[in-house]
Amino acid sequence: MLSSVAKVLLTSTSIAPVGLTYAWVAWFNGDHIFSGLAVAASLTLVLICIWMLRYAKKNLEHFNFSVSTVEAADRENMGFLLLYLLPLFTSSFGALNWMVWVPTLIIFAIITSTGYSYHFNPLLGVMKWHFYKVGTPEGVTYVLITKKELRRASSPLIAAQLTEYIVIDVED
Repeated sequence: MLSSVAKVLLTSTSIAPVGLTYAWVAWFNGDHIFSGLAVAASLTLVLICIWMLRYAKKNLEHFNFSVSTVEAADRENMGFLLLYLLPLFTSSFGALNWMVWVPTLIIFAIITSTGYSYHFNPLLGVMKWHFYKVGTPEGVTYVLITKKELRRASSPLIAAQLTEYIVIDVED
């Protein structure tokens, strides 16, 4: 189990497009160095997260995972879309208050990595990953990350545990 490391990587990947949006704004405000750094950081986060998912599929302990209920968990994208577009509404890149933005993003990452609130990553959705809230016969609810489209709960899965309540489907 990767625990808080997996949560931080999944969260940072989900906000990586914000860096791309800031890169866009910075580029057109003449700050090409920051723009390049923001693009590089965003792409690095995405690559690290993809590596983490592949690592988990290959190296974490696999187990049979029975599902009794299934609910799509990747429908809540409006908040993320607003977060992605928010930098475009600023009057100028120089007007951004980095003394507020940086601590806010750090606090967001800490809260997400220590709580159970994470359940959606739109960027991984673009890469054909799906997120489901699934219930087990024991009555425990998990977030399942899979490339499959689940239509029924009766099919058993082979999974690996990323965090206490997030599992990944390891079947190809």
